[in-house]
Amino acid sequence: MPKINVYLPDELAEAVKDAGLPVSAICQRALEQAVRRVTAIRETVVGGMDIDLSSGRLAHFTARSRAALRLAVEHARARDAAAVGTEHLLAGILAEGQNLALQVLRAIDIDPTQLEHDMGGPASSPGSEQPIRFDRHAANALELAVTEAQAFGHNYVGCEHLLLGLAVEPEGAAGHLLRSRGAEPKLTRRAVAAALAGYVHLKAQGQAEAQDPAALVAAVVRKEVQPLVERIERLELQMGMAPEAEGGSTP
Repeated sequence: MPKINVYLPDELAEAVKDAGLPVSAICQRALEQAVRRVTAIRETVVGGMDIDLSSGRLAHFTARSRAALRLAVEHARARDAAAVGTEHLLAGILAEGQNLALQVLRAIDIDPTQLEHDMGGPASSPGSEQPIRFDRHAANALELAVTEAQAFGHNYVGCEHLLLGLAVEPEGAAGHLLRSRGAEPKLTRRAVAAALAGYVHLKAQGQAEAQDPAALVAAVVRKEVQPLVERIERLELQMGMAPEAEGGSTP
């Protein structure tokens, strides 16, 4: 039987050892679930997008993420694209309008409206109804979204995971745009974790009922990612990459 080595951070490896967990069995089950989900996405790519996205094949996608996928398909068709690309996936997330990914973007000072403008704005025509498939980069981004969801221990794929998949995917247009606006994978992943954990905590304390949920999420995320942002700024300063102060430098 072929073997696959799994490398863990030292602290986690020690904790697993101390707990006496059956590593092989746990890894096998997790990998089986990951393979099923990734295979479902690849089959969708091979079979085309002329299917009901709410059916069993993508049932582990949330209602909002399925809506984002439908909107991505519509966006691609409206632009007469040969396939659904990462830019269309990002457009679908933005067009859905109510998902956690948008709150995460705002919390790391990225304006979703500006992103939409950068991609050329919404398409004006409905486009054809011909079957359409994901291109290679979009398929990779969806697979990475599944991986990100698994890494969080989630049994669903939401728009926040789609956003992470796009940010991590190295070659697609959406990833280039997101990273150029500051949505680096590590920062975005930390922001998503903070948004999920922070809002759940605040809601449990009853604070989410009396305040704007989006504002709560933004506040929690900014507090969590601020040390990382400051570290990046210090590194940029050390490398001579810091922006000039407003008004120019002093002679």
